[in-house]
Amino acid sequence: MATTHTTAQHLRDLARLRRVRDRIDREYARPLDVEALARNAGMSAGHLSRQFKLAYGESPYSYLMTRRIERAMALLRCGELSVTEVCFEVGCSSLGTFSTRFTELVGVPPSVYRRQAAEATAGMPSCVAKQVTRPIRNREAPISKPDLA
Repeated sequence: MATTHTTAQHLRDLARLRRVRDRIDREYARPLDVEALARNAGMSAGHLSRQFKLAYGESPYSYLMTRRIERAMALLRCGELSVTEVCFEVGCSSLGTFSTRFTELVGVPPSVYRRQAAEATAGMPSCVAKQVTRPIRNREAPISKPDLA
């Protein structure tokens, strides 16, 4: 009986986590914080953070920033907005934090990315460019082994 209750609770928690993730995906450009997300999901901020990381491999804040950076990459490829305008368009309130996170995630600063992406994706459909230029976190990037032969 306890196992059935535990399984049911686990499934309810997963459903709440999915709703939190979906909300982040929809509202990434709005001011979102873990406390508000947790309150809306009926969880404490600490519990939400731990469970979200277990389910999705990263904290809610990290997931939010990844969505923002992915959208920023698309806006920078278009080239119509300045880096500062892109920063605010995706929901970041600090250009410094935006640039730092962008560089950590993408590997180059936003201004360099804009220049490189324009060259690399020239003539490519936007749906293909999005897939090709999707950010990979350093810890997720495959580690290449030196060729010793």
